[in-house]
Amino acid sequence: MKPNHDEFGVGPTQDLSLRVSVATLVRVLFENPRDGEWMLALERKATLHETKVEVKSQPFGGAIRIRDLDALHDLIGDFHFDSERSRSEQDFRLFIRPSNWSAVREFCIEHLRRVDDPILETDPTRELVEEFDDALKINLKPEQYVSKPIATVVENDPAPTENIHAMGIPTVRVYRIFEAIIWDASLIDTMLRNSEGLSHRDLSELALKDAQNRGKGRANTILALPLKQISDHYRALSSKEHTALMIFEQNLLDDTVSAILEGIPLPKYQRT
Repeated sequence: MKPNHDEFGVGPTQDLSLRVSVATLVRVLFENPRDGEWMLALERKATLHETKVEVKSQPFGGAIRIRDLDALHDLIGDFHFDSERSRSEQDFRLFIRPSNWSAVREFCIEHLRRVDDPILETDPTRELVEEFDDALKINLKPEQYVSKPIATVVENDPAPTENIHAMGIPTVRVYRIFEAIIWDASLIDTMLRNSEGLSHRDLSELALKDAQNRGKGRANTILALPLKQISDHYRALSSKEHTALMIFEQNLLDDTVSAILEGIPLPKYQRT
């Protein structure tokens, strides 16, 4: 008998103890019209944690949605979502039996390679549109950029998550990596002005206002960095430092930034 989607559970159990997160990461690039240099655009996020605001930049992207829950259930049996939000949106943020991880990993790799897969979402468009709306308050249009898949990256060793719905829970991960090149001149100008126009302090104050007005404590903008400079910086580091939080020109960068750059050894990730 096929499961009723409304009856999928939420949260870990004694058996369903391994959290799995499957997401897109997008290397967003554009050419700086001032000097012709290629720029890497990251999502710069200010988040209020109790009384302190953290400002951190990370690749665009987010959780992949499961289009057909029955297909996964047929493969591994019962699983739970990590939160009510993940369940309502069918995000691939799940608790599974640890013994099922190998099967789930191969399932994801197989389906993520397909175009318009009926089982898993395999396109970064939805997340890009949502995050450009958050950061720039604009509606990103298909004619403003081109995108293509680059690789799939797997993190086999569980590491604590910073997701607010499952904070600190050890998680294994699968990332589908894309490259998106922005061609639209007006959008590029908006991105540059946005990156240069808001300081960390400005963004922190917006997050504090958001906490007062909406009770969330978040604010988003864009950080544009010269691609060659940031790539050279990572290449000069040891391989252990590639997958850790890093400061670059006073900007705190998420450990996933290295995963979207070319030619950077990644000791904790397996590329497929």
